[in-house]
Amino acid sequence: MERRVSRVVKVGSVVMGGDHPVVVQTMTKTDTRDVASTVRQIQELELRGCELVRLAVKDIEAARALRTIKREVSIPLVADIHFDPRLALASIEAGVDKIRLNPSNIKDRAMVREVARTAKSASVPIRVGANLGSMDPELTRSERAHALAEEALGEARFLEEADFHDIVVSVKSSDVREMVEAVRIVAGCSDYPLHLGVTEAGPLRQSLVKSSAGIGSLLLEGIGDTIRYSISGDPGLEVDAAWTLLAGLDLRRHGAQIVSCPTCGRCEVPDILSLVAQLEERLGEIVKPVTVALMGCVVNGVGEGKAADVGIACGRDQGVLFVRGEPVRNIEPSAFIDTLIAEANKL
Repeated sequence: MERRVSRVVKVGSVVMGGDHPVVVQTMTKTDTRDVASTVRQIQELELRGCELVRLAVKDIEAARALRTIKREVSIPLVADIHFDPRLALASIEAGVDKIRLNPSNIKDRAMVREVARTAKSASVPIRVGANLGSMDPELTRSERAHALAEEALGEARFLEEADFHDIVVSVKSSDVREMVEAVRIVAGCSDYPLHLGVTEAGPLRQSLVKSSAGIGSLLLEGIGDTIRYSISGDPGLEVDAAWTLLAGLDLRRHGAQIVSCPTCGRCEVPDILSLVAQLEERLGEIVKPVTVALMGCVVNGVGEGKAADVGIACGRDQGVLFVRGEPVRNIEPSAFIDTLIAEANKL
């Protein structure tokens, strides 16, 4: 897979673009003015592997709260700005690491120039984030995709005319095909780092399917520098999903990955599904990359178990433990989970 070449943009301690790894980010679901709750959520997201976090800045109190939040967390903060560019200026003054502007709802060109000047002075990048919401719903999907791309590119060009060049671009839609088409347009005629996501993707199951289809297809084409799943719920699930996708595409790994069979009539362990659920829960505390396999029979089990860092291939009354491809010993079913957890922790 040949990766699209994009310019490099530094966001606090995180570097995106060029040949740097795809960055995992999410957005807090708290009221930014509630500093304690916001800090607690960001710290939890850090533990789950979040590398960049965006916060809603809807008034001056929220902008000022960023200063205190910034002191309590270690990952870079992105201020999400709509309608009022003065909030961007206040967020930069508070020490934020990046600004997100929506070109469809900030029309004061003189103020956008002032934001660009101030951001450049403070070495704060700007993400131009265009969304479906500003597009005419009467347009066809293809027409909306082109309009979405042009809106983002037009705003980026405006910033460059103001001598600002640390720009990241996103073009998002709740329509997967529309989002993919718009991103391809931007990718084909610019070198901006691209933030990928299907916006307003819905509850967990729906979002996992839509986001994985859209983001994954673009990443497989070598397009994309940072990603965010949009889930109506816990932002930690967004981080988990992003890392699972990156691992599934063999781009990056964080924490444990489980290889387990879907089960069928050949399964030799009657409660394999509950064992996999236990394994998933207990592996949640591991942050180093490790692949753990639990296979219900020997048809594919031996091969998959050997391919994982550690795995068990189940037979009728016992399983075979494999560590880095080598069979180690036979294991009784009652010891499957404890053995896998112990071996994973060793690795």
